[in-house]
Amino acid sequence: MILITGANGRPGSATVREFARHGTPVRALVRDPDKAGDLRALPGVEIVHGDMLWPETLESALDGVDRVLMISGAGPELLETQCTFIDAAVKAGVGHLVKFSGKDSIEGFDNERFRSSRSHEQVLRYLLASGLPWTLLRPSQFMQVYFEEVPDIVAHGELRLPLGDTTLAPVDIEDIAKVAYAVLTTPGHEGVTYPMTGPEALTMADAARHLSDAIGRPVRYRDVTSEEKQRDWLAAGYPPPRAKAFAQLFQERKRLGRSTVDLSTHERFGIEPTTFAQFARRNADVFRGAADYTVTPA
Repeated sequence: MILITGANGRPGSATVREFARHGTPVRALVRDPDKAGDLRALPGVEIVHGDMLWPETLESALDGVDRVLMISGAGPELLETQCTFIDAAVKAGVGHLVKFSGKDSIEGFDNERFRSSRSHEQVLRYLLASGLPWTLLRPSQFMQVYFEEVPDIVAHGELRLPLGDTTLAPVDIEDIAKVAYAVLTTPGHEGVTYPMTGPEALTMADAARHLSDAIGRPVRYRDVTSEEKQRDWLAAGYPPPRAKAFAQLFQERKRLGRSTVDLSTHERFGIEPTTFAQFARRNADVFRGAADYTVTPA
């Protein structure tokens, strides 16, 4: 049996849907069963309830599980959450743990400098010490994070980010889900790290142009200060630690300025990389404000 944690989140739910598309049974761990939503209707998906911070709630979820895709929220409890879950997986006899992490596409980005990315590095060291066979999925920025900009796009026709002419190489979560499915259902991935970016290094002016083409009305990029964007995030309800962490992340991206495209994982698994223009067209109704979207969890 294969278990996917964090199944309510963007990458987790996309991977669950990929299993359903292939008709492959999978178990989906959710902390709040009332928020399982559309996952319940997917064929072959078993919804289980548990909290990764509380091992006693995970026994039935991990029963009979051989492989796990470990995903959890990116908040301040990530380190404790994932290390606690690793202990539970070892105790349950899990044979292979695939950790969903991240790798910024920006050249020279140091994960150890920032709390959120540093936590992933610390979890990795803990995972290596655990003795569990492991695989790392390390995607760059998700294309889906641009959903957070919908209110400004709809109200003002603006993509407001503190990035200057920095380039980023965002990757579509649907591409990541295809890789996750392959890694979890085929042998030969133990001890391997799979980095992923999208197929283009884009300025935010490029991204705004693709969004404008997709929705049929002008969207322009407006370069704002990190302080201004942090205030916007706080006004939108982001917890202060997350708003501050995002501001620091964007400051570093702007300082370094340039992204590198890495399609080696797409090529390894024969996946055609989704362009940002394709993503924007597929989600045109979201960017027009005419369809719902999943926000970044707190």
